[in-house]
Amino acid sequence: MSLTDDLWSDIESIYAEILEHPFVRGLTDGTLPRAAFRHFVEQDSLYLRDYARALALCGARAPESAALRAFVEDAVGALAAEQEMLAGFGAELGDEPLRELVLPTTRAYTTHLLAAAYGGSYAEAVGAVLPCYWIYARVGEHLVEKSSPDPLYARWIAAYGDEAFQSVVRRVLALTDALGEEISPAERRRTRECFVTSSRYEWMFWDAAWRGERWPV
Repeated sequence: MSLTDDLWSDIESIYAEILEHPFVRGLTDGTLPRAAFRHFVEQDSLYLRDYARALALCGARAPESAALRAFVEDAVGALAAEQEMLAGFGAELGDEPLRELVLPTTRAYTTHLLAAAYGGSYAEAVGAVLPCYWIYARVGEHLVEKSSPDPLYARWIAAYGDEAFQSVVRRVLALTDALGEEISPAERRRTRECFVTSSRYEWMFWDAAWRGERWPV
């Protein structure tokens, strides 16, 4: 099996739980409370700053110039997405500025990403950042035909179901499979562990927004 086949087989049950989560279902039927979506946008804008750092580190460690260029471009794209999110979705969610407080799930997820990017191998770093590409692409692909009666949620779905985003993800998956041909079985196992952990955090990220997660003290 290719590395990406192995990786996806590891998270099929997690992905199924993501599709059934009330946050995701609420996007398509329009019932998701604005407060939950605001929570998501606030935390996602903060998450993307550290995600961009992790992508830049993947680029810095990439042995091939094509991978270097791809990850650096995507790091810049993540920062641009943060600014677009603040300017776009933020403006539609009320006059109150989006909060800058990093909450527990966001902190845990970004800490995991940066630990893999700084302390793991190049393959482990790629395994850690890949779910944010791939799961969003699969969710967007799944939801785009349903869209949403809410124009704001329909726009969010369209952004991830769009062919431009899908093509970026296919490029990263190809880089991942090429990497899988070169690594040892032990490194492959660690890469899969990083990938599964990030995938669990993806579910937790939506769940935190749904629950309105806050620091308890």
